Order: sequence, then C-alpha cells, then structure tokens
Amino acid sequence: MGILEKISEIEKEIARTQKNKATEYHLGLLKAKLAKYRAQLLEPSKSASSKGEGFDVMKSGDARVALIGFPSVGKYKGANIQLLDLPGIIEGAAQGKGRGRQVIAVARTADVVIMMLDATKGEVQRSLLEKELESVGIRLNKHKPNIYFKPKKGGGISFNSTVTLTQCSEKLVQLILHEYKIFNAEVLFREDCSPDEFIDVIVGNRVYMPCLYVYNKIDQISMEEVDRLARKPNSVVISCGMKLNLDYLLEMLWEYLALTCIYTKKRGQRPDFTDAIILRKGASVEHVGLEDLWACGKRSHIAQLQSPLPAALHCATVSVTTRGPHSRGNCWMPPPGSPSSFM
Repeated sequence: MGILEKISEIEKEIARTQKNKATEYHLGLLKAKLAKYRAQLLEPSKSASSKGEGFDVMKSGDARVALIGFPSVGKYKGANIQLLDLPGIIEGAAQGKGRGRQVIAVARTADVVIMMLDATKGEVQRSLLEKELESVGIRLNKHKPNIYFKPKKGGGISFNSTVTLTQCSEKLVQLILHEYKIFNAEVLFREDCSPDEFIDVIVGNRVYMPCLYVYNKIDQISMEEVDRLARKPNSVVISCGMKLNLDYLLEMLWEYLALTCIYTKKRGQRPDFTDAIILRKGASVEHVGLEDLWACGKRSHIAQLQSPLPAALHCATVSVTTRGPHSRGNCWMPPPGSPSSFM
C-alpha cells in the first residue's frame, strides 16, 4: 500500500470515529500517523529529477505575498511587494501531485497569504483551500503553540503543564511521542493545546503566517451578504470588475505585512521622502545596516558613518500609517468593534 492510500485510509478512519473520552487516544495516534505520512509526501524525491523540472522564484523586494487565484504585481507606500500567484496549491499539492512540492516550498517563504475567493460560491472555496494549506504545514492566522519540547538522551518522558489541560493528557502525549519513536523528552504545556498542535511542535516544520481572505465579485450578491462577509474576521470584500474597495485591500495588506518606512535625514537638511528604508515587524532603527542604505541609494550617508549604529546618520524616523482613512471613496470598512484584522 502506497503513502497516498495509507493517508486515505487514516482520513476515513478519523471521519468514522466518534469523538469522545474513550476514543481520544485512538484519534491522537491516527493524527500522529497522518502527520508522518503527509510529511513524507513533502520530502524531496531521492531519485534525480529530469532536467528542466525545477520550480523556484527568486525572493525580491521588502516583503513576499502568496496570492492564490489572482495574479498581480505592484509597489505600495514606497515598499516593493512581491506578489506570487500559486495556482498549484489548489491542484492536489498536498498529495504531491505535479509540481506540488516545489510550489509549496515557495508558498512557505511568503510573509502573508492572500486567499482570493468568489463571493458567489459561499464558503466552499475557503474550506477547500484552508484544508489544502493545512495539509502541507501552513497554519493561517494562528500562533505557534506555547509548548516547550526538547528530546533527551535518557531519563524517560518528563511531562508538566502550567495550565489546566482539557484537550491533552499525559498518557496521550506519551502515546504520540512513542509513535514518533521518541522515548526520552521534556514536555511543558504553557497553554491548553490540542493533540494536533502538539504534533505540530514535534514535527517542527510548520509555518505560521497571517492570511487575508478576499471575497471578489461582491457586485453579484446582495448587500446583506456583502455585509455578512465583510464582518468575518480577517476578511475584505472587493469587486475587481467595478474596482470597489481596492484601496482598502491595499491598506489591509500593508497592515498585515506590518512594515515600517524609515526616512533618512542629513544634518541641516529636510528629510528625504523620495525613498525609504523598510523595516519588518519587531525590528528597530538599530537594525538598519550598510546594505539597507546601499540598496535604497543612500550612498552619501555611508561615508558619514562614524559608528555601526544609524544614530551617526542623524536619522529621523517616520512611521507610515498602516490603516487607511475611514472616509476613503469606494471603500467599505467594517463598523467599529467588528473583527476585521489579524494582529
């Protein structure tokens, strides 16, 4: 029996097994086996690939966005944003079909996923795409589980938790670890996590990234449905045909990327707003290096450096507003208090 057949059998077994206290250990083992087989599908083939079958996209710009179903390219707020159209992800990539492995490798390097959906088709597309991405280890709008896990050479399995666990028990954790041939490890749960989240920690190759769900063709549905979709978390409603709400989509994309523009200023002169240094979330002005200055054409500043820190440049920092004004034309924004963004 091949890997695909084994995956299919396990998925059927999980589907027909009732979820209760008596079956939680059995389901936990099945999920562990399923994760192992899916990981094997994503591993590079040992046989030499034929010439010309490679697939890769050179990473460029200040951020990368994986765009599913709607190819585009552009520059926004002074930052070069690389948008990748990845149709292969919805064509059985999780089962290793076609160039699925190569496409997934590119998708996992993105900073944000934009999932383009047809507003006239309900939630069918969204469910299918989420399942496909989940199968290949991409976790959308989720944070990494707060679980400390460290394999050891001896001493057995040490299990502790700082919170009350309602989804995992010590016995289930041990069964899952034994499935992965791990008999000595230290495990500490700092939050109430599910067996799936614990398996993700063991596997260790999961990617956690924000996702923006974009519903297109809102001009073909009722206003009530538009309002319902727009109020869903991490969602934006647009119409490409009628160019509705596209400005707000760009504003939300900028917010999800969490980029900051830094504008340099020479002593005694006005700030240079023609080109910016782009910082990612969590970075500060101290992270600006010579490469950043050279890339944005600030070569005259490099000669003035007296220390490795940008303070010698007498820089003035300007944070670009990440959310657009509520009065923008042709722009629908959710009312205050409704869930609309992933932070």
